[in-house]
Amino acid sequence: MALVPPNPAAELKDLESETAQDVCIPEHCYHAFDALYCALKYVEPIPPAFPDEKYPLFVTWNTRPSRPGRPPRLRGCIGNFEPMPIRDGIAEYALISAFRDSRFRRIDKSELETLECGISLLTDFEDAQSYLDWTIGVHGIQITFPHPSLISPTFSATYLPEVMPEQGWDKLDAIDSVIQKAGWNGVITEDLRRSIKLRRYKSKKCYVTWDEYWAWRQENEV
Repeated sequence: MALVPPNPAAELKDLESETAQDVCIPEHCYHAFDALYCALKYVEPIPPAFPDEKYPLFVTWNTRPSRPGRPPRLRGCIGNFEPMPIRDGIAEYALISAFRDSRFRRIDKSELETLECGISLLTDFEDAQSYLDWTIGVHGIQITFPHPSLISPTFSATYLPEVMPEQGWDKLDAIDSVIQKAGWNGVITEDLRRSIKLRRYKSKKCYVTWDEYWAWRQENEV
């Protein structure tokens, strides 16, 4: 996962008043699905028609449940905190999250019809005053912290805004989990928590299913 970029606040300040509908649209997800489908099937992608704006972004792949009432299962999620043109960025991270998320095996073409795709465009970055200075259900969190006793290692990780409500975590649960996600295997002390540099952010997100993507491709394919 690409983390700890230059501060994107200046590039995002004009985006803060936009709504989720204005910012993240189904066509973004169709473009991600198309990148994956074409990579697996060796066919030509459909050129995107949406504006090529710059955002930090994440691409999430989920497997839809086979039984009604069960939540989707994460299949891959990787992104970048540096604002990038979203046409190339979505296509690039659609493949990175499908093929290079170390938590999962590569997505195979046999899985395509079971997938749903989510695009998260990140906005409203702010430096938090403490590791608890953020709101569950509103903010994602990006943390960095030094090793308590060594000079060189720096740990970093993030959770998107929807993760905490989905997991039923309070703030302390989330902080301890993201510390472990960053690679820390030691005891989590209050001093360690207070050493965290935390940036909070918001996310504009949309999802589409394979069936929705396939209907779009059939309609737009030349």
